[in-house]
Amino acid sequence: MIELAIYDMDRTITRRATYTPFLIHAALGRAPWRLLLAPLVLVSMLAYAVKLVDRGRLKEINHALLLGRHNCPKELARVADSFADATLQTNVLPGALAQIADDKAAGRRLVMATASYRLYAAAIARRLGFDDVIATDAVAGIDGRIHAKIDGENSYGPAKLRMIEAWMAQEGLRRADCRIRFYSDHASDRPVFDWCDTPVAANPSRDLRIMAGAEGWPVVEWES
Repeated sequence: MIELAIYDMDRTITRRATYTPFLIHAALGRAPWRLLLAPLVLVSMLAYAVKLVDRGRLKEINHALLLGRHNCPKELARVADSFADATLQTNVLPGALAQIADDKAAGRRLVMATASYRLYAAAIARRLGFDDVIATDAVAGIDGRIHAKIDGENSYGPAKLRMIEAWMAQEGLRRADCRIRFYSDHASDRPVFDWCDTPVAANPSRDLRIMAGAEGWPVVEWES
């Protein structure tokens, strides 16, 4: 039996969300003038709040505003690495590190499944010792540059489960041959919680805490 330990990232492994901090970090490191566009970021967030755009489109808009529409992969890799270093220093929960170490020691294959962009989530995952990353991808154009457009699906909600299943098929992993643990903080991951063998509500949001109580799922707090 193949053992998989699948982790969400934001507020599961990290204390705080990472997407907006990454955009700010990248803008400061590459083009500080882009921070003058922050009011437009707030407008896009308002548009999301009133359901004029979905989460995926919100990401694309803010990517274009704070990173630019077309980016050199080497430049993005450089800022992703520096952001990952900063994240590990200040924004990783001690209990998450301990659980990751326990799963690794138990021989489980460590998989990060996050709605965050792969372009920086993969750098964080490498530093944490993960074997694989399932994440939201940005389009790599024929011009060799990274574009402010999502390639495929935004790895959120039901799409995250579809992307996990697609990754398993690509890796030649049959569901019947795997035992899967899944850790997340958010109720939006209900499809993966229902699908896995061992659901764990880690640092749960209010809605997930209620859901976990109703379903009898274990709850863990990884702050200390």
